[in-house]
Amino acid sequence: MTIFIVTGTDTGIGKTVFSAGLAGALGACYWKPIQAGVDPEGDKETVAALSGLPAERILPEAYRLATPASPHLAARIDGVDIRLDRLALPRVDGPLVVEGAGGLMVPISETMLMIDLFAHWGQPVILCARTALGTINHSLLSIEALRARDVPIAGIAFIGDEHAENERIIPALAKVPALGRLPMLAEMTPDALAHAFARHINLP
Repeated sequence: MTIFIVTGTDTGIGKTVFSAGLAGALGACYWKPIQAGVDPEGDKETVAALSGLPAERILPEAYRLATPASPHLAARIDGVDIRLDRLALPRVDGPLVVEGAGGLMVPISETMLMIDLFAHWGQPVILCARTALGTINHSLLSIEALRARDVPIAGIAFIGDEHAENERIIPALAKVPALGRLPMLAEMTPDALAHAFARHINLP
C-alpha cells in the first residue's frame, strides 16, 4: 500500500489543499487522524469538496475535537484522551494520503509530538512549505527534525507565489527532492485544483 504523510513547516500554509490535490491525483483514500477545530467544518470536509474523490474514500478521523487549538490542548478542553493505539494507519484499497495537524512539533499529548507519530509510522513524508520570507529557516529546521528521527522524506512541495531562489536553495541545501510549487488559485474548485496540481506538481 502506497502511503504519503503530508505535513507542513507551520499551520495554515495550504497543506489541506495540497492533500486534496494529491489524493485526487492518486485516486487515494484521505485520512486526517486528528482534527482540532470544526467550525464551520474540518479539513476532511474541505478535501471532500476539492479532491473529486467519492465519499467512501474520505475516511473518518480517529479524533474529531471541537476546540481549534493544538491537539493536546483541544483534547484536554474537550475531555478526550488521545491514545496511540487509535492512531494506527488504516488498511485501505489503493494509496493513502494522511494529513498531519499543524506543524511537526505540535504536541498530540503531554508526551508525544506530531513528528513522533510520523516516526512511529515510518512512512514517507511530503513537507509543504511557503515560498515567502522565512521559509528557508523553517524548511531546513523541519527537514533536520525529520532526519533526526529517521523519518523518510519523499520531497518538499512549495505553496504560494513564485520565489525562484527559495524554491532552488532549500532542496539543494537539504538534498531532498523538489516536488514543485502549487500556486495560489483564483478559483478554488476541484477542476482548478486538479489542473494546477497536474501542471505544477511532480508526484513522488
